[in-house]
Amino acid sequence: MYSIVSTVHIVLFVLVFILGINVIARALRGRSNNSLFTESDRKAGLFFMISLHTQLLIGLALYFFLSPITAAALADFGAAMKNPDMRLVAVEHISVNIIAIVLATVNNAKNKKAIADAAKHKNALIFTLAALILILSRIPWKLLF
Repeated sequence: MYSIVSTVHIVLFVLVFILGINVIARALRGRSNNSLFTESDRKAGLFFMISLHTQLLIGLALYFFLSPITAAALADFGAAMKNPDMRLVAVEHISVNIIAIVLATVNNAKNKKAIADAAKHKNALIFTLAALILILSRIPWKLLF
């Protein structure tokens, strides 16, 4: 079961990344052209946020129930903190990615309240770029390859 859910988590990351790049590209285009923040722009941000929340649920299932890596880390947390690879999986990956999800959610909330189209494009650019940078910084690349 772990390998299936882990594979889904990895594949969904690719979708999250593509959706995030789409939001950034739309925001850059909107800012450079001073264009309206369209319903498609709003939905792009919404789909990015939804994909992140879905990724979180799958990640939590892995973290608390399925992953032998986190099970080992949680069994001896002190030792896990001394090992950079274990610390990455046990603490950094989950905490930094939750911050990224909060950023995407804040972007969605701010854009619901913002009136100016330029402000909406700016929010989408800043919050989505920050979220993607955080996500990419805490991927346990060694486990993937």
